[in-house]
Amino acid sequence: MTRRKATELENLKGRIARLDADSVDRLYGLEPVYEPGADRLAGLAPEEFVAVRCPWCGERLETRVDATAGDGAYIEDCEVCCRPLELTVERADNGALLSVAVKRLE
Repeated sequence: MTRRKATELENLKGRIARLDADSVDRLYGLEPVYEPGADRLAGLAPEEFVAVRCPWCGERLETRVDATAGDGAYIEDCEVCCRPLELTVERADNGALLSVAVKRLE
């Protein structure tokens, strides 16, 4: 009986060791949001911190820019004066950050 349990355990260990990222996602019902090294973002960080100046109060802020989101605009509140800011992100074809423009959202 001991030998059979050892064989079953070895089989289970072998199956676990052969799991790739997709198999693990399916096993736990996960949907990958960001896969390092995938597609055009290879070699780039998934997020970058950028210093911007609030157009309302003039304070310098550090904001996080999501590299996986691509170009676009989003709204964020100033950490100091709590007024809304519109941040517009521009990226190169390879995903590198080109610019972040900040303006008042009135």
